[in-house]
Amino acid sequence: MSKAVGFLEVQGYSIALASMDKACKAANVTIEGIDVNNPKNGDQAFIPVVVQVKFSGEISDVKVALEAAEYEARKYIDEGDILTHVIPSSMEEITKLLTIGKVKRK
Repeated sequence: MSKAVGFLEVQGYSIALASMDKACKAANVTIEGIDVNNPKNGDQAFIPVVVQVKFSGEISDVKVALEAAEYEARKYIDEGDILTHVIPSSMEEITKLLTIGKVKRK
């Protein structure tokens, strides 16, 4: 059985870390990769970095993790600056792409 994949995108690296801390404590998920990009407003943005966290787990765990992550992120940024998405069942080809990102795991 393939695992579900969850995506969380927020402005701010510390917000992403705090959100995923709550997500990992709320559900059995694995962080697969983290990527960072510039926001559409560039250096003029209030928080000048967009962070996307990619993680996997069983579908129910991924949904719970996203809810916990979004709840935590709302403490710091506007709801409109938080994006979440679930792929209920990923293929092996997608799973290989999850680790690609500017932040490297050790």
